[in-house]
Amino acid sequence: MHLKRIEMQGFKSFADRIEIEFEKGITSIVGPNGSGKSNISDAIRWVLGEQSIKTLRGTRMEDIIFSGTDLRRPLGFTEVSIIIDNNDGKIPIEYKEVAITRRMFRSGESEYFINKSPCRLKDIRGLLMDTGIGIDGYSIIGQGKIDEVLSTRAEDRRGIFEEAAGIVKYKFKKEAAERKLEKTNSNLLRIKDILDELEKQSTRLRNQSRKAKKFLKLSERLRELEVNLIIRDIDTVKKGILTSKDGIARLKTRIDKVLDDKHMIDENFKSTKAKVEESEIHIDKAQDEKTKLTELLNDMAGNL
Repeated sequence: MHLKRIEMQGFKSFADRIEIEFEKGITSIVGPNGSGKSNISDAIRWVLGEQSIKTLRGTRMEDIIFSGTDLRRPLGFTEVSIIIDNNDGKIPIEYKEVAITRRMFRSGESEYFINKSPCRLKDIRGLLMDTGIGIDGYSIIGQGKIDEVLSTRAEDRRGIFEEAAGIVKYKFKKEAAERKLEKTNSNLLRIKDILDELEKQSTRLRNQSRKAKKFLKLSERLRELEVNLIIRDIDTVKKGILTSKDGIARLKTRIDKVLDDKHMIDENFKSTKAKVEESEIHIDKAQDEKTKLTELLNDMAGNL
């Protein structure tokens, strides 16, 4: 396994698309100051997933995109690919050549590809684990890194040796398994808490159910009593109505009799009134006759 080629466009000082071939046996890249040697190593770090802009010798992540010159406009994105010879199968993928690509836009959005297929940074790191060419691998050692390794803690030095020995993958798997186990234990505790809470709720619901059943039973009894009371009231009203009907019938009979009597009285009154009127006429006639006779008598007495 070795790095065969690097392809860049828009990365730092490399505005145009360029390809750099690495034949077997190449041990160094030389050139004058400012020619871009460090930018090549930065590009390799970046395509492998470097997220620290300080490590890439910038202040903002967009600083890695070609910023333009007096004669050229800035670019809106950068893209770097490294092509790795995998004939020895060191990288666990069924390809003799592996191309890893990273693309970033000025908006900050990044895209990752393995052999032109979209992927995640996590996929790239997992693929390169234990190969020594990961972002934290021993194949990329910056200036002062050796002194830093020698002067650092034993655990940090051991990390480099573990990477070289090819056991980092298993260490990560172990740590992932431990995290998963811890998460599972946490979930089990949470499930136990949920079960305890459900048991409390179940007890409460059973009590509520028992009370509800008792309430329904009492409500049903109350409804029966209310229905019986209503039926009794209806019977009482019916009896009252029947009694009232009898009373009304008797009263109607009396009223009819009174009306008949009144009619008879009215007829008698009319007859009597007619007779009185007739008598008054006779009385008036008799009075007139009496008056005439009295006058005649007086006249005869005066003639004597």
